[in-house]
Amino acid sequence: MSRNYSYNNPIIEQRADPWVYKHEDGFYYFTGSVPEYDRIEVRRAETIEGLRDAEPVSVWHKYESGPLSANIWAPEIHFIDGKWYIYFAAARTTETKDGLFDHRMYALECDAANPLEGEWVEKGQVVSNWESFCLDATSFEHRGTRYYVWAQKDPDIEGNSNMYIAEMENPWTLKEKQVMISTPEYDWEKIGFLVNEGAAVLHRNGKLFMTFSGSATDYNYCMGLLYAEEGADLLDPASWKKLDHPVFETSEENGQYGPGHNSFTVSEDGKEDVLIYHARNYKEIEGDPLYDPNRHTRAQVIEWDENGFPVFGKPVPDAK
Repeated sequence: MSRNYSYNNPIIEQRADPWVYKHEDGFYYFTGSVPEYDRIEVRRAETIEGLRDAEPVSVWHKYESGPLSANIWAPEIHFIDGKWYIYFAAARTTETKDGLFDHRMYALECDAANPLEGEWVEKGQVVSNWESFCLDATSFEHRGTRYYVWAQKDPDIEGNSNMYIAEMENPWTLKEKQVMISTPEYDWEKIGFLVNEGAAVLHRNGKLFMTFSGSATDYNYCMGLLYAEEGADLLDPASWKKLDHPVFETSEENGQYGPGHNSFTVSEDGKEDVLIYHARNYKEIEGDPLYDPNRHTRAQVIEWDENGFPVFGKPVPDAK
């Protein structure tokens, strides 16, 4: 399938973990991690590239101390049962480094038609079966059931984060059955850190496709792919198959490094699927990659192979 759309990257500079959702009102809504990790912003536009110049609105700020006071990461905006929700992760300010990376998952709710204008209310922590490091939550509906997928550290499993799925009682509460569907097992998921995180779900061609990101957040960061048949029991780990290779990774020739933490949206005419992701345009980083601000939001159209699987190709070069 040929691409009818192409986008001039980057779409938005210095916005990592990008989430783009096209709503029934015709607007694209965007949120993502800001370099200061201190707030949640939302912006909207009628086109994907229009998000570049859209005015960001800060809808929530971190606390000065305690929970919700540090490293506000990876917000996602969803529209569920007539209301807006933002899922995000936050840590607490402490004297130790571990505290700064002791994230938990939280939810915000807004009942306004335009989420840039309404009041956002804290719905509290999204509690899972473990009280441990967790982040990068996403949500999707399938056959009348709403699911929640997230990354978490199981104290009994070596590594930094695995991926889990559960049904939702309501948009901020999980049901009791919570199962692991992916853990880092291949070399490309284990460079620097043993990481599976940043899930996004796309339902096409009789299957549910779930992308995720692995390894450290430098040029080794890359995307993997899980998939399940649409009629399968999504809470059965055996329903999910993982490809043994990354599906989207650094392209030195195109000057794109560490692509990952993606979301999915659709083109302006609604006919093509669009991959939204972040990447840097240089390889070498001074200091901790998490505090390098230049993971920029990018977009490119997805192609599909004869078996109905997504083909992401290589991250395209930046526009000249």
